[in-house]
Amino acid sequence: TALLPEIAPGRVSVLALDDGHDAQAYPPEVIFQIQAQEQRDYFTAAELLNINQFDALIIQHEFGIFGGADGRHVLGLAQQARMPVSAVLHTVLSEPSAGQRRTLRDMAELCDRLVVMSRTGLGILEKTYEIHAEKLAYIPHGIPDLPPVEPAEAQKLLGLDGRKVLLTFGLLSPGKGIELVLNALPAIVDRHPDALYCIVGATHPQIVRREGHAYRDALEQLVDQLGVRDHVLFHNRFVTRPELHRFLAAADVYVTPYPGREQITSGTLSYAMGAGRPVVSTPYRYAQEMLDQERGLLFDFGKAADLARQVSHLFDNPQLRRDIGRRAYDFTRPMCWDQVAREHLDLLRGIVTHRAAGRIRTPVPRRPEREPAHLPEVSLTHLKRLSDDTGILQHAIYAAPDRRHGYCLDDNARALIAVLMHHDLVGDASVLPLADRYLSFVHHALNEKTGQFRNFMSYDRQWLEETGSQDVQGRAIWALGVATHLAPHQAGLHLAARLLHQALDAAENLTSPRAIAFALVGLHAYLRRFGGDSRVRRARETLAARLFAGFQAVTDDNWPWSEQTLTYDNAKLPHALILSGQWLPSTPMVEQGLRALRWLLDRQINPDGSVSLIGNHGWLARDGSRARFDQQPVEVMALIEACAEAFRCTQDESWLLDARRCLRWFLGRNDAHAELYDYQTGGCRDGLHADGPNLNQGAESTLAWLISLLTLHQLARDEQPAATDEAPPKESQVAGTLTAS
Repeated sequence: TALLPEIAPGRVSVLALDDGHDAQAYPPEVIFQIQAQEQRDYFTAAELLNINQFDALIIQHEFGIFGGADGRHVLGLAQQARMPVSAVLHTVLSEPSAGQRRTLRDMAELCDRLVVMSRTGLGILEKTYEIHAEKLAYIPHGIPDLPPVEPAEAQKLLGLDGRKVLLTFGLLSPGKGIELVLNALPAIVDRHPDALYCIVGATHPQIVRREGHAYRDALEQLVDQLGVRDHVLFHNRFVTRPELHRFLAAADVYVTPYPGREQITSGTLSYAMGAGRPVVSTPYRYAQEMLDQERGLLFDFGKAADLARQVSHLFDNPQLRRDIGRRAYDFTRPMCWDQVAREHLDLLRGIVTHRAAGRIRTPVPRRPEREPAHLPEVSLTHLKRLSDDTGILQHAIYAAPDRRHGYCLDDNARALIAVLMHHDLVGDASVLPLADRYLSFVHHALNEKTGQFRNFMSYDRQWLEETGSQDVQGRAIWALGVATHLAPHQAGLHLAARLLHQALDAAENLTSPRAIAFALVGLHAYLRRFGGDSRVRRARETLAARLFAGFQAVTDDNWPWSEQTLTYDNAKLPHALILSGQWLPSTPMVEQGLRALRWLLDRQINPDGSVSLIGNHGWLARDGSRARFDQQPVEVMALIEACAEAFRCTQDESWLLDARRCLRWFLGRNDAHAELYDYQTGGCRDGLHADGPNLNQGAESTLAWLISLLTLHQLARDEQPAATDEAPPKESQVAGTLTAS
């Protein structure tokens, strides 16, 4: 409720916890009801939150309300929620059982922050539970913002005028200490015959189910035994918020007689202080903290005489009551709901920033990460799902094609590469119509007026631009080169080779390092079919020299790169250098490519061996500043292709191991321990965020997975490159680590 005005109506939703006994009528904010003892409900609730892409989850944690041993069922909710999670701890035991300690420590592992409502709780969590201070936050218990009023005004409204009102409210249950106040009441009444103890609230539903109304009947009997029937008012029902505010306003003294020292928070105590009521309390931990510095009075546990003395002292001194109430009221102003809501929002915003910088929680996977002994099978199911008569659609809503964004050359170029690689690998002729469709799209993308390729096309087949970026030109050359090399029939070969030649003049003028790298990989593929094509050989030499010069101008011992910032498709640059250096030949070019690739890998492999890609939400700058998210599948594809070429070049199996390590990024060996590849659909999720994968399975990510997987299947098929018309350089021509191909 407090968050609603701070965010916006409709943007705050509630998961309700049911105990399975009484049907509840919930307001519209409640979007899911968790049956406390049904473990699967916690996972299902998390799945619902993930599907609806909620920004954050706040769990109100109390051991006794969640199912499982020591309330462990709630861990499933925290574990599976992809968004930032904070848990507000209503109980922090200084002497927990082994199970309670384990549950809270596991909660700390799964949540981004644990929030406590008393500063005492911070020390207990650090000392007893060994939870690091950085994981913890203090936000006070929220209270309504009530104006200070004189009790006499509210007493008249409730028909209590002329009485000195002592108040306790909340759900009644054994262990709340009500009996202690009743036992103190005769002494209070002796001194103040107008005293009235108001006990406001229904019996706890769980107590009613177990015992009926035996507990309240016992209290009633105690009242009669003590002879204070005229001095006790049982308001035996759940009161509305306005009713509660009236009772608080009417109280001359509020009492919290809890018998246990461990209690780390009390909403009723907070409410009473927030209403400016003077409080008398047992010295449980929260009361000691809140009532410090003369903001209330304490009495010893179980000492009815001490309680009677303190209450009578306050009844005797109206000015003391006002002074204590004013200090309590002033102290609790930061606890008003609007301010507490802002603190929770600020905390969650900080968590989001924290995650984006790469400092994320690492949830325990619900099932083990897939580490297949063999490479997964290649499935084109999702590729076909995204494709229609025009080509492959760019985006998906989850796994369904999203027609709103139409098509692009980039994805159709990658799709052409993927299906031809698949045909070359397994000889599946059923994919050839797809290859023809994608090649047709590339042909249609060539703008005859400019001699360059367009990129974006709407779903109604209207081009949205006259010329695409340099990267688009480079990717088109890449696809056409591969199509020439792997063409399954003469018709496709002729079209791909003709289009590549038509685009060659524009390609030779490329200046973007990535565009050059894409084009070089394509030209090399073309020359594997037509090794003697002198025009393409000259273009390759020109572009390779330009790419290498960029490295020579910027690189140094600590930064073997051609730019001041690492951005996207990074490994394509060393991939192109390694290829070009072998075929020109140029030992320095190959060495630069290998060095840059090794440096790039070293910066993207965690100590545990998992891959942590440079994120596109800020990249990696030369000064060392780095984004960990959003991580994109195309980065893995570029790394795997580059490692494959480094292995072919050097026959050093460490490159092959690195390529396989990179593939496992798709399968859960990543910063979020989350699978990107969907075995059910054959698609790949669109990138890895700090809170887990983007659940949409678009063309770029799916094609990145397919090309990565197909590249490794190719390596498994033949450890040496296939024979080509262009003879590779002899070992004597390229010194150092290179071997004859």
